[in-house]
Amino acid sequence: MNQKSQELRVKESNVQDLKSEVAYRDRLQSICNKIYAASNLDEILIDLKDEITTLFEAKRVTVFVVDGKTRQLVSRFKSKAEISEIRIPISTTSLAGYTASKQAPLNIRDVYDEKELRQINPDLKFDRSWDMKTGFRTRQVLVYPIVFKKFLLGVLQLINRYGESAFTDEDQQSAAKVAEIIGIAVYNQKRIAKSRPHRFSYLIDNHFLTQKELDSAIAAARRQKLPIEQILVRDLNIPKKDIGKSLSEYFGVPFIEFFRNAQVPGALMQGLRIPFLERNFWVPLRSEGEKVIIAIDNPQDLAKIDEIKALFPGRELGLFVALRPDILNFIKLFTQADQNLEGIDEILADMKNEEAAIEEAEAMVGEEDSAVVKLVNKIILDAYSRGASDIHIEPYPGRQETEVRMRVDGSCTLYQKIPFQLRNAVLSRLKIMADLDIAERRKPQDGKIRFKKYGGKDIELRVATVPTQGAMEDIVLRILAAGEPIPLNRMGFSHSNYDKFIEAITKPYGIIFVCGPTGSGKTTTLHSALSYINKIDTKIWTAEDPVEITQRGLRQVQVKPQIGFDFAAAMRSFLRADPDVIMVGEMRDKETTHIGIEASLTGHLVLSTLHTNNAPESITRLLDMGMDPFNFADAVLCILAQRLVRTLCLECKRTYAPTQAQYDELVREYGKSAFEANVQIPYSDNLKLYKPVGCEACNNGGYLGRMGIHELLTGTDEMRHLIQNKERVEAIREQALKDGMTTLKQDGVEKIFGGNCDLLQVRKVTIK
Repeated sequence: MNQKSQELRVKESNVQDLKSEVAYRDRLQSICNKIYAASNLDEILIDLKDEITTLFEAKRVTVFVVDGKTRQLVSRFKSKAEISEIRIPISTTSLAGYTASKQAPLNIRDVYDEKELRQINPDLKFDRSWDMKTGFRTRQVLVYPIVFKKFLLGVLQLINRYGESAFTDEDQQSAAKVAEIIGIAVYNQKRIAKSRPHRFSYLIDNHFLTQKELDSAIAAARRQKLPIEQILVRDLNIPKKDIGKSLSEYFGVPFIEFFRNAQVPGALMQGLRIPFLERNFWVPLRSEGEKVIIAIDNPQDLAKIDEIKALFPGRELGLFVALRPDILNFIKLFTQADQNLEGIDEILADMKNEEAAIEEAEAMVGEEDSAVVKLVNKIILDAYSRGASDIHIEPYPGRQETEVRMRVDGSCTLYQKIPFQLRNAVLSRLKIMADLDIAERRKPQDGKIRFKKYGGKDIELRVATVPTQGAMEDIVLRILAAGEPIPLNRMGFSHSNYDKFIEAITKPYGIIFVCGPTGSGKTTTLHSALSYINKIDTKIWTAEDPVEITQRGLRQVQVKPQIGFDFAAAMRSFLRADPDVIMVGEMRDKETTHIGIEASLTGHLVLSTLHTNNAPESITRLLDMGMDPFNFADAVLCILAQRLVRTLCLECKRTYAPTQAQYDELVREYGKSAFEANVQIPYSDNLKLYKPVGCEACNNGGYLGRMGIHELLTGTDEMRHLIQNKERVEAIREQALKDGMTTLKQDGVEKIFGGNCDLLQVRKVTIK
């Protein structure tokens, strides 16, 4: 019985050993198969490090490859990373070097046993400095050469077997198998690298980074589970635009960066689920005829492209390559402007369900949870977050979609399109918010929206409705400036203009005009001037339509022409209210201007705006309105004409050396004699100007923000004499230049040399 039991135990032991051996062989084969099938050796080794060390019951594994230039072994992969790189000469003086030079395996029980090492080769030594650097005690080492077709490609090194026993013959046979497969993978990758470029060949060829840095970045990306492009931008400071150029060259499609002013493709986003887009890293950007423009991370992923084609049947795809974080930002922009708002696709989907109620717009918009309410809130919040000054709602007749445009830094961009069925509901909702008559569509209306009671954020909007062709009605919303006025020293004044303007606004009486077209910053400048002189001993009254900027210490009045309380009536009341300074939003008529001039002659400082093109022209305009030339000449302190010019983005603007022709063009625009007298910047090889480039901060436009350019005419004795004689504009302009006035274009050219803007933007906002 005992013998039978013993035989049974032996059989069970043999079966168990057989199962263990089969499992071992399966794990070995799995590792080899994964290495063989991998498209990137570094990435797969990172994934397999635990499987490899478990198979050999080792604590560490290192793969060295041969550096063909230096004939050294370089660590390509290490399961531990205390040291970024290990370089070992191919010689008999080190363990890995010995295996490489002899192309023979080494199996050492204790690397600190010098006797064991000398028995293999008298020169063989273990460099203990590596252990001293890392604090790790090396004992058992198994090293196997990586060879393919008699070519030495590197070595595989396993360190410290669990249980303190030496690596077995079976471990050595398995190491031979793994080394063979790694050899095939290394050889194939080198052959492929020579035959065709990879995604980042452009960066290596143009010396943005080395192959070694790229390999390290790939390994870091795998460890941190991040896109390799993110590692290149964050850790190696490679510009995103250059990464994009590399990807564009590799994939053969254009590259696109994220920009905040992208139009929301509402129609294309309908029916697409956000988690699906985020998981697959693609998003529709816009339609170009029958073509759908798609941003995608891998334009060569045929399976993903087939899925996209199925979602847009019968339409051609135009592919753009984009970085994954940028794609996610596009998705977020298109779907969530505020965490409390639904995505645009959910809103539009809700609207489809409400089409039966759309004809009854008034009833529908009265529901605070309706999709139209959410859409209008989203439009306003998006405009506010993008820094827009105006929102334009533009419906078209028939079944055409309603366009929503936003003006940012003076330029209009298309934000999104709304289905034609919803236009009346959206317009009615905005009218209700602005307390306008929703039934009146034949004549213009004006109102104001205090958005805080509708959408949470403290935003004020001025609303204007305008009847348009086809029985349609446009609505334009101006987002009113909030917060403290901009200090005068940050308004972009030149030193000369700043000193002269400060001198004028600190006079006890007289009249000051700020002129320019709508949207040129006149009101902002006036409030900055008032902020400068707003002291406890100065009583300041303002009449505005509407009150856009509020300041503590100012007594501000909203005029209401519909009840007869216009600018002239407001000024008459101010004169009975003991003012020191009066600011009038605009002098539109003879009566208002006459009262302003009379007030300035009776001991008050008066500030106002005019809609004129330049400072000399303002004088003739006022005289043509019937102003008494002698009173006006005595009253005028200065006339400031201004424009807002788009400024170069501080993050990405780039210096360049202008050619002689480019320099001469700037001198010609300024006026040669005036340039030599005022600017005095000679041409030289060291002269540097700035040009736009484009980055994420400026939405790839190269420009971010605006600054003022100014033309300041002062009321000198000679100028007063010309005004009294009603001289022509040309004579007034000539005298102003003699008095030290720089024209708008001249001030713009000076700001070009100051590195703030370029000639293209100056020309856009100035005329002769």
